[in-house]
Amino acid sequence: MPAVKGEGMRGLAVFISDIRNCKSKESEVKRINKELANIRSKFKGDKTLDGYQKKKYVCKLLFIFLLGHDIDFGHMEAVNLLSSNKYTEKQIGYLFISVLVNETSELIQLVTENLKNDLGSRNPININLALHCIANIGSKAMAEALGSEVPKLLVSSDTIDQVKQSSSLCLLRLYRTQPEAIPKGEWQNRVIHLLNDQHMGVVTAASSLIHDLALTATDDYKGAVSLAVSRLSRIVTSSYTDLQDYTYYFVPAPWLAVKLLRLLQLFPPPDDPAVRGRLNECLETILNKAQEPPKSKKVQHSNSKNAVLFEAINLIIHHDSEPNLLVRACNQLGQFLQHRETNLRYLALESMCHLASSEFSREAVKKHLETVVNALKTERDVSVRQRAVDLLYAMCDKSNADEIVGEMLDYLESADYSIREEMVLKVAILSEKFAVDYTWYVDTILNLIRIAGDYVSEEVWYRVIQIVINREDVQGYAAKTVFEALQAPACHENMVKVGGYILGEFGNLIAGDPRSNPLVQFNLLHSKFHLCSPGTRGLLLSTYIKFINLFPEIKPTIQEVLKNDNQLRNADAELQQRAVEYLKLSVISSADILATVLEEMPPFPERESSLLAKLKKKTGEAGGTIDEKEPGKEKKEKKPQQLPTSIEINNVGESSTDEMAAAPPTLSMDLLGLDNTPASQPSVMSLFDTTAAPAAAPMNNTAAAPTNGAIFDVFDPTPAPGDVTSLTPGAEESFKKFICKNNGVLFESELLQIGVKSEFRANLGRLGLFYGNKTSYQFANFSAVVSTPETLQTALKVTTDQVGTVIEAGAQVQQMITIECLREFEETPILHVQFSASAAPEEIESVGSGVRQFINVKVPVMISHFFSGVAMTSDDFFNRWKQLSLPQQEAQKIFQATTSMDTEIDKGKLIGFGLTLLTDVDPNPDNFVGAGIIHTQESQIGCLLRLEPSKNAKMYRLTLRTSKQLVSQRLLELLLTQF
Repeated sequence: MPAVKGEGMRGLAVFISDIRNCKSKESEVKRINKELANIRSKFKGDKTLDGYQKKKYVCKLLFIFLLGHDIDFGHMEAVNLLSSNKYTEKQIGYLFISVLVNETSELIQLVTENLKNDLGSRNPININLALHCIANIGSKAMAEALGSEVPKLLVSSDTIDQVKQSSSLCLLRLYRTQPEAIPKGEWQNRVIHLLNDQHMGVVTAASSLIHDLALTATDDYKGAVSLAVSRLSRIVTSSYTDLQDYTYYFVPAPWLAVKLLRLLQLFPPPDDPAVRGRLNECLETILNKAQEPPKSKKVQHSNSKNAVLFEAINLIIHHDSEPNLLVRACNQLGQFLQHRETNLRYLALESMCHLASSEFSREAVKKHLETVVNALKTERDVSVRQRAVDLLYAMCDKSNADEIVGEMLDYLESADYSIREEMVLKVAILSEKFAVDYTWYVDTILNLIRIAGDYVSEEVWYRVIQIVINREDVQGYAAKTVFEALQAPACHENMVKVGGYILGEFGNLIAGDPRSNPLVQFNLLHSKFHLCSPGTRGLLLSTYIKFINLFPEIKPTIQEVLKNDNQLRNADAELQQRAVEYLKLSVISSADILATVLEEMPPFPERESSLLAKLKKKTGEAGGTIDEKEPGKEKKEKKPQQLPTSIEINNVGESSTDEMAAAPPTLSMDLLGLDNTPASQPSVMSLFDTTAAPAAAPMNNTAAAPTNGAIFDVFDPTPAPGDVTSLTPGAEESFKKFICKNNGVLFESELLQIGVKSEFRANLGRLGLFYGNKTSYQFANFSAVVSTPETLQTALKVTTDQVGTVIEAGAQVQQMITIECLREFEETPILHVQFSASAAPEEIESVGSGVRQFINVKVPVMISHFFSGVAMTSDDFFNRWKQLSLPQQEAQKIFQATTSMDTEIDKGKLIGFGLTLLTDVDPNPDNFVGAGIIHTQESQIGCLLRLEPSKNAKMYRLTLRTSKQLVSQRLLELLLTQF
């Protein structure tokens, strides 16, 4: 037998040698194909193969696979090796299974049976092989089938140390894969005692397992605290000679010490004074050892020593109860701030950020202000500079705010682009939070806009406007300062927005100075008009109408601007509407009416700053509450800024967008995190923000009772909305109109029109539904309810506002729907509308007065609405295209064109669908190539598209590739209706 074994292994060695000696890729492939053919013939034709030969051929297959070639046979022979009684054969079988068999394989059931047999054997070698295989594959099926077997081995008194160690790691893998598959039981109470095991390998493996178990059930593992402290004490008080087998470069068991310290961070400080005292002694010992001269100049020694130190400091910060330890930790970290190792400087800054929030160590942290500022200016690594910014933000208070904000502003001019936006947010928050003199705050924000205007978000300039409005003592200074800032030759657009708003409200406070008289203010703002985006132009037009109220003497000058064809015939409908309505308002309104409509903004109620909310969302760090008010939040009931206009029911697609801004949005509905405005109270920026055109006059919407309380006619044979399944005729065609656009008419009859305006951002969406009464009589018992099929409820979270039960003749009411996409979906929510029309007697026959009307249409929400386009190079596109090559990832259709094959129209449809069209990617310039990402709460789904038109045959070939089959197919179905 030894001769046979040696001959077999020599055959494997010869094959490997042949592969290594191949001079080209072609000769290597040829040799491999020859060997594969030989192995296949042996497996199929030779029924007398013994274990050694099977092992040899399986080894060859494994080697070929590791070279990058596909192996589609030999799996059964490997499974047969699992049943062998010889270690080498079983080992090779498990190795092959671990590498080549996945959880979807048909052989997984046979493998699982063999694993069960080996786990139940009394041979520790076989048990260990099985445990290693389970941990390597770690599938959900294995967790469910073997999840109850592994804990038994872990706590059994008969199990040897090596098997306990493997069992701990195997159970950890299964728990991370499928926590529900691991049954609860007595083993949970016994597993913590493994921390007291004599074998250090068992303790190390068990500490990782207990850490993950305690993450979700801390109370169940509180007994581990005293054992972990005891074990930690023995490690840190021992010399490197006591634990020779587990000493790494003169540091005793550093990995175990780190694991134990990390485990203790899951629990509060120990209640037992003895345990607490012993833990504090351990932490003091670690801090003392960090001060000792190094026992080796090797980097491994310092790395392992510092790893234990930083984890100990994290535990001290977590407990936050020992002033002496906190100050010592801060001093220790201070020594690392100027260390030559970049990683140590980074970790020191990060840990000091946490120490700055403790009342015991805050003053100690502030002593290092100069060093941190120097790090911000001189560090080469941007990630270290980022941590320096975080630490400056954390240590800032009233005593040093002026210095820190000044240093951050100085650095902002040369700051790395990746951290500018966050720095702007932090400077804005600090300057507001610790402002003693609000003239300093105004100067700081205007300086911020001057230095980094591109990174100043809407929340920042909204906030400064809100504070100026709320503080009379700073209004004149703000108007004067912003007027001077606008005189700079190069002025950022955000400065124009702030200047337009503040001068429109408080320009009269500086109008007495000849250098800033009304005409000078107007000319200064208007000189910036042609350089601004449409949004800012809309704000400036609103400022002009405010000037007419503040400064009647320049009314003719402003009217001439509003009469200009560039305004009245502007291609932008929003600007055109503003110009027309403002001009009309200035002509027909008396001075009293104008003063009432355009009076000064009232103060805002106090609430938390939206800047803090944005910073928390961006960085995840906690911040204090700022007792100031924000633009865009609640206001008084009267609407001084609202300009009366009428909204045409038959022109929903072009009507003002204020209906959506005036709705009562919830936090999840507000895509920008700004418009938390109650329905009866307009947004602060409604007059100055281009997204808020002059609002409609209030409709006579007497909401007598909530929709849910509507009483249905029990004698009416038509079922209640929740039970109606049949769609109104034409509903499907109306739904298809919204595949490539967001606004339009969803339904229209001689009685009612339903218009839709929608916007989507990432996985969030907001729809405004507008119900217009086209008749000359009242709609009673009106209700609009959205129902979602059962299969859709786990994919979409739909929140619907109530509407009033009465719609007056010729009136229009609004209903807001918020959508949160949780995962991919196919079906669509259904809108059920019903009402009774109360006509005059002579009209009863024509409109069916008194007969309840039922309308069921699809809510225009589909998976493509959660698209965001992605720009890609040609190489990136085709690399990703090849990666998505599985049959289930692709959906393709060749179909006859149903519309005219116009290139520009097709391009517009694809852009409206949400994709970014890529140029210079496809070799054929007539083809369309696009890329995008669909955002859901569960995941992000990449999508690639290729549309190939054939104008001669009047046909298209449409190909979509995504990482999920359902999404590919659904997107294909939607797009097929558009071409």
